[in-house]
Amino acid sequence: MKTYLDWSAYDTYGIGDAYSGIPATGGNYAKAVAVCMHSRDCRKKGKGLMCPSFRVTDDPAHSPEARVAAFKAALNGEYGAEPFTDARLAEAMDLCVSCKGCKKECPSAVDMTLIKTEYLAQRNAVQGVPRRTWLFANLPRWTTYHRGLLRAAIGFRNRSKLAAKLAERLFGIAAKAPLPMPARRQYEHRVAETPAPRGDVYLFADCFATHFEPEIAAAATQVLTACGYRVRVLSPAPDDAERDRALCCGRTYLTHGLVDEARREGARVLAALRPAIETKTPVIGIEPSCLLSLRDELYCLGLGAEVGAAGKQLFLFEEFLSREIQRNGLVLPLKDGASQKVLVHGHCHQKAFGTMKALRKTLGAIPGLEAEIVESSCCGMAGSFGLEAEHYEVSQSMAEASLLPAMRAAPADTRLVANGFSCRHQIANGTGRKPDHIALVLRDALDETGAPPYRRA
Repeated sequence: MKTYLDWSAYDTYGIGDAYSGIPATGGNYAKAVAVCMHSRDCRKKGKGLMCPSFRVTDDPAHSPEARVAAFKAALNGEYGAEPFTDARLAEAMDLCVSCKGCKKECPSAVDMTLIKTEYLAQRNAVQGVPRRTWLFANLPRWTTYHRGLLRAAIGFRNRSKLAAKLAERLFGIAAKAPLPMPARRQYEHRVAETPAPRGDVYLFADCFATHFEPEIAAAATQVLTACGYRVRVLSPAPDDAERDRALCCGRTYLTHGLVDEARREGARVLAALRPAIETKTPVIGIEPSCLLSLRDELYCLGLGAEVGAAGKQLFLFEEFLSREIQRNGLVLPLKDGASQKVLVHGHCHQKAFGTMKALRKTLGAIPGLEAEIVESSCCGMAGSFGLEAEHYEVSQSMAEASLLPAMRAAPADTRLVANGFSCRHQIANGTGRKPDHIALVLRDALDETGAPPYRRA
């Protein structure tokens, strides 16, 4: 069986009785499926992330264990010669939101997100790429090369119920879900050539910060500069064929099973990272799904051993600041102020990769700030999942399980915080209040902060 992702990490699996349930075909991909030991932790509904779809349906058929069973059947030949197009496999995977919760909370670390990516790649190879998949996956190109057209189309669609219904009929985009609007201008970085006592850092300005919310990238730059760092944006390598297009982690392509496209984006980022690797310069990301994709999924794209060295230089914004506070004596230049409360929702990948502790620590550095973390699973937007017509109601159920009620109940003077782009979109739609990224909270707490160079579009 030809696989699109690199599954060599599972080479050593299958030694001994523990993995005797490996399917007959699929090689290392089958081993990745077979690590499930049927502990049924994925059917628990207490604290934690896993599994958003089981939590809202209460149906074991929508648990990772059931998905594993479906994949084992498919790879054992029970679904025929083209198992990846079988309706039973599609039904099993239908509500998976790629939250990474199973990799974190399952005792066997089943990586259903990667298993799903391979499944979608296999299905696309047989059936072709659906129109909606093509639209959503190519967001990095739309925002770069067709910004004006995209803004006009989204604006018209969001204003017109008829246009929204037409988009639902033609592309399966939920008519009830507003689409996020790109900013009028993309983020443009200006290097502050001032003394940088704490040295240089690179900012990985992801597609969402670059094209939708440039004020967040600007705020991150302002905070890092105030802390004594010289901030440079990670830019395409000199020999990059698309030097005029900002770097992209490939997340939108991976999510939809377009692995070759994701590999090209990963290779671009890896080439751009080489100077940072050579000089051991930290690379700081803003969007959890983007930065953590580079630290995790980049390995499965077959880009070589250099990926490991790159991962050591990659930090989320709050991870970097927390590390510098704890290890290197950083004191954030923040002003004293009246007591302020923030209510925080953690992105799925922040929870799955254990970065919420850094978020709490960084918020704790703000004098007078009281931070409360909402105990919630996935927000339900999950990239484009909540924008898909057939998934809209389930997406809302995920959000209403605990997140949106908590956000609505927050007093007007409590600031809502969510570092994930899709999380902020879901919360704004469900509450009418705009959440902020932690970079904006820190920017506003800076001592003698100036006017931000960007404001929300």
